[in-house]
Amino acid sequence: MVEAAYVALRQDILNGHLAPGSKLRVEVLKERYNVGGGTLREALTRLVGEALVISEEQRGFRVAAVSVEDLADLSRVRVLIECEALRQAIKIGDDAWEANIVAAFHHLSKVEEKLGETSETLSEEFEERNRNFHRALIAACPSRWLHNFYNVLFQQSERYRRIALSSRLVPRDVHVEHKKLMEAVLARDADLACYLASEHIERTVDVIAKVIGAAMSK
Repeated sequence: MVEAAYVALRQDILNGHLAPGSKLRVEVLKERYNVGGGTLREALTRLVGEALVISEEQRGFRVAAVSVEDLADLSRVRVLIECEALRQAIKIGDDAWEANIVAAFHHLSKVEEKLGETSETLSEEFEERNRNFHRALIAACPSRWLHNFYNVLFQQSERYRRIALSSRLVPRDVHVEHKKLMEAVLARDADLACYLASEHIERTVDVIAKVIGAAMSK
């Protein structure tokens, strides 16, 4: 029951059904998810550990806010981690590593063709395939700690990616960005791969800045 409540809460936060910064009232959520208070609090505590929920002493829980500043900070650290992991993977990756990258890109391309459609199911599918593609790129990296930090940062970026993908304020061809990144990695050009990875990550910051700016001007 805890796992089911955790998954439902997490998806509602990521999909924006529980808005950033909103108060999470236990009594309301118990009815919404049909669970007891203890189960709900345990699920919320897990989400606190993932930095998706904030625990406010004596005042309960709140959905973590989103901001351009937070994303910019998160993106800077992600660039540092991902580029180092890419360099190490490119240095020692073998034929099987390359084949997995090509397969992951092909799988991702199939859902990228449909990104203009508005569907939560499509968003979930894209997120999973996008995650698999980026993990395939660094799979040959031998550092366990780089992989651990990478996974945390990638997960923290998920809410922002979903917002960016749903926005039409900034024209963006994510498929082309992924294709160029894959080609640079397969060509064993670490400098170009890191440049493209950085550009790919930082472009989301630009999109979110415009989305938040547009929301504030209304």
